[in-house]
Amino acid sequence: MLTGGPLDVLTGDYLAELTLLILGRDRLKDPARGYAKTFLRQLEECLGLAADRGVKIVTNAGGLNPAGLAREIRTLARRVGADVRVAHVEGDDLLRERDWGPDVLTANAYLGGAGIAACLRAGADIVVTGRVTDAALVTGPAAAHFGWLAEDLDRLAGAVVAGHVLECGTQATGGNYAFFTEHFTEHFPEHLTERSPGHSAPHPGEQAADPCAAALRRPGFPIAEIHPDGTAVITKHPGTGGAVTIGTVTAQLLYETGGPRYLGPDVTARLDTVRLTDDGSDRVRISGVRGEPPPATLKAGLTRIGGWRNEVVFVLTGLDIEAKARLVRAQMEDALAARRPAEVRWTLARTDHADAEVQEEASAFLHLVVRDPDPEAVGRVLSGAAVELALSSYPGFHLTAPPGPGSPYGVFEAASVDAYAVRHTAVLPDGTRLRVPAAPAAPVVPGEGAQALPPEPAALPAPLPPGPVRRAPLGLVAGARSGDKGGSANVGVWARTDLAWRWLAHELTGSRFRQLLPELARLPVERHVYPGLRALNFTVDGILGAGVASQARFDPQAKALGEWLRARHVDIPEVLL
Repeated sequence: MLTGGPLDVLTGDYLAELTLLILGRDRLKDPARGYAKTFLRQLEECLGLAADRGVKIVTNAGGLNPAGLAREIRTLARRVGADVRVAHVEGDDLLRERDWGPDVLTANAYLGGAGIAACLRAGADIVVTGRVTDAALVTGPAAAHFGWLAEDLDRLAGAVVAGHVLECGTQATGGNYAFFTEHFTEHFPEHLTERSPGHSAPHPGEQAADPCAAALRRPGFPIAEIHPDGTAVITKHPGTGGAVTIGTVTAQLLYETGGPRYLGPDVTARLDTVRLTDDGSDRVRISGVRGEPPPATLKAGLTRIGGWRNEVVFVLTGLDIEAKARLVRAQMEDALAARRPAEVRWTLARTDHADAEVQEEASAFLHLVVRDPDPEAVGRVLSGAAVELALSSYPGFHLTAPPGPGSPYGVFEAASVDAYAVRHTAVLPDGTRLRVPAAPAAPVVPGEGAQALPPEPAALPAPLPPGPVRRAPLGLVAGARSGDKGGSANVGVWARTDLAWRWLAHELTGSRFRQLLPELARLPVERHVYPGLRALNFTVDGILGAGVASQARFDPQAKALGEWLRARHVDIPEVLL
């Protein structure tokens, strides 16, 4: 990013929900730690280059100890001879502010970008924060550069949307993109030429290079060109891989979001007002974003050790898969009866194929996952039972790996705290401590606390007229991207044409969504409509249990939930195919 072209600010988001749990355990071992050590290693390679080019760096890599990381950066700067001014933001750490209950390891409020802006206005070259919203890494520099105030809601909302597009890096330039094969066929036709006579064929056992994979191998990182009115253009440095299109930006806008009101500490951004337009090659303009006052509360993330977990995966090969699963399940249940773990979960994945030419393709997998507050209940009692069945169970008995002693798992919980009670503080380059006031909040709605009013129901397009249909995967006409938020997940689904949107908006209702994904049948599902993006967003509460660290599912972060949905077969109008 520093060498590829012009850049004013380089941002880095290091704090997934799981990361804070890891940093909390680090801090228990050494109170001087608690920050992302990888950031320091990366900074050592490029600090001098950033200083020479006048590029400011803003990162939340401070984690649980932003002051500690700021000190380490100053030490590094002296060692490499870089003249930089370092500031940091603190006040998000609420662990000692109240009694959060037993075993809570970390408690951090999600701060906004005002503290970052204060540090930059004071001349900081590098700003380190703890837990801030992902978008704050963009709203802070934008507010400092343009002199925006807290009441500039539409401008701040535009920066929030730009920040949301940037926060996952190459997901905005083709990474994890639903239509990646068509996408790179369209944007990189030079990769589709046949092998010329002068090129040798692949050696035996060597696969021919996939042209789409070659184009996707190193997608470039996205850049937001932000304008004084809050509009932005998403682009990337010339010559880098991937591509920036309305499709790739739409996919990222739908990632890990809930309803149309995207609540944040700086502003509430109305995602149902976002407009995307093509602005040239690898350039997508974001405009029309409306902002509303933020809520009077801040989200706080709590992590704790939830207990101990262990798993065994039995491989069932060939015939009588269901009978083999019943036998070993009954044997294991007998073995666990004397000290049964608090939670026992079985899942049979029928990955087997009849008359398979490869043994693995003839095999299914029976997953056993156990959890308990006591490590002894998931340790030897489980691993011993599994190993001891090796000569007395179903034919072909074997495991994917020897069972281990069990490991601790984490739990993430979200709480609300009064924004005015959080001591958001900017520690400027000269050491001055500046208290950052909370942004003016939305008025309290009688009977609803400090929550914002729900948006008006979005208008749906006219449905397609009846016509012939064909049974086919939903993904032929709809893209999707999914992800985690605590114990919940979201699946954003979008259409690429107005015609497909007219069908999708009426076909994919909440009940139809549940039918297509039977695992969700008993879970609360809420559907949100974004006409400007030709998109639907489904939030699924409770699908991830106590969060990603608890590993409640085969896909613990719901990253592939959208791809499962796209693989489901539905009756699609032939006019769309």
